Amino acid sequence: MKASGVADKLRTLDQQRPVTVIGAAVIDVIADAYALPWRGCDIELKQQSVNIGGCALNIAVALKRLGITACNALPLGQGVWAEIIRNNLAREGLVSAIDNATGDNGWCLALVEPDGERTFMSFSGVENAWVPAWLDALPVQNGGLVYLSGYQLASPCGELLVSWLERATGMTALIDFGPRIADIPPALMTRIMACKPLVSLNRQEAEIIAEIVDLPAQTEAFGQAWLTRYGAPLIVRHDKDGAWYFTPEGQGHVAAFPVEVVDTIGAGDSHAGGVLAGLAAGWTLPDAVRLGNAVASWVVGHRGGNCAPWREELLLAHEHV
Repeated sequence: MKASGVADKLRTLDQQRPVTVIGAAVIDVIADAYALPWRGCDIELKQQSVNIGGCALNIAVALKRLGITACNALPLGQGVWAEIIRNNLAREGLVSAIDNATGDNGWCLALVEPDGERTFMSFSGVENAWVPAWLDALPVQNGGLVYLSGYQLASPCGELLVSWLERATGMTALIDFGPRIADIPPALMTRIMACKPLVSLNRQEAEIIAEIVDLPAQTEAFGQAWLTRYGAPLIVRHDKDGAWYFTPEGQGHVAAFPVEVVDTIGAGDSHAGGVLAGLAAGWTLPDAVRLGNAVASWVVGHRGGNCAPWREELLLAHEHV
């Protein structure tokens, strides 16, 4: 899919495969920071906004706005934060398959530096308190897609989620490990990769896992070694330099879309949402990655992490590209 064909391809974004999104809905308190704090300091922050967020919630919103229906398993509790999230989901036309859990939802302080880079400090809630009954109620459909985040896989409930994934035969997982990739126990990582998920990593995460499991650092060599070791597809995101994809059938590079970066909150989530939408429509992985690039470029050009574009907005943005 060439850049000039994005709008035409978007018109074929008709759902063919069911999607399940498993993960967190939390509160993001976003603030500008002239620099990251150091031990013993006292810095003044400028609050941007208080948004609903969480990797899975960002993806649920991105899918909905692109016209893809999903079963959203985003645990909602009974406290103040949970009620804010519930009300915001309703405004998006979304509901969660898991509601009124005991406890409140978590929240996150996101510090945005002048160059747009973000640093998170997170507080866990019901989104990391999974129980078997929640998972037993989720649909398991042949040919279906399921999203999982490293935040949950690295939490105490990671074992439970992986056990469910092992039983969900016939479904393909897209896993974005995020910055918690180094926190996944080796034995659990082995079980995850035995399920042959499509894994999406950014450049830094790829470097981290390359060092942990002794793979070459250079992207193309890393991708080939990943395929040899795991036999599972891989996406490596290089921000403004596009994204690489590696599958047993072939590999390639998909160019990014130029944009003036405002902040990078939600960039990886929105990319995963675009990839999921493309795969749900039966597109090839390269075309799905191209859609992920387009959605991510929109998000980094706007404030906040829950600003995924509506399908019509993306169409308009690429109509004359």
